[in-house]
Amino acid sequence: MQPRLKIKKGDTVIVLAGKDKGEKGKVLQVIPSKMRVIVEGVNLVKRHTRATPKMPQGGIVTKEAPIHVSNVMVVCTKCGKPTRTGAKILADGKKVRVCKRCGEVIDK
Repeated sequence: MQPRLKIKKGDTVIVLAGKDKGEKGKVLQVIPSKMRVIVEGVNLVKRHTRATPKMPQGGIVTKEAPIHVSNVMVVCTKCGKPTRTGAKILADGKKVRVCKRCGEVIDK
């Protein structure tokens, strides 16, 4: 059974630990089986690739590597600060994530 993560694709997060501490970025991909996320512009690594029909030149490509979910925190859209998330059920029965600091709905 895969763990349920509190971070979703498209969320803005801040890095709490590691070489990119303090950087903000958008979540590009969530990997629940490995408890990792890929964040835009964070944890960049150089990958040596061989020539393919898609990339005839080959060479060294810089791309984002996964970062553990415990090292990132969701940034609230209203207050702009890193926050923990809570769950709330709206009047129409829809379950949404809310900011623990200001109570603003994080989900779109």
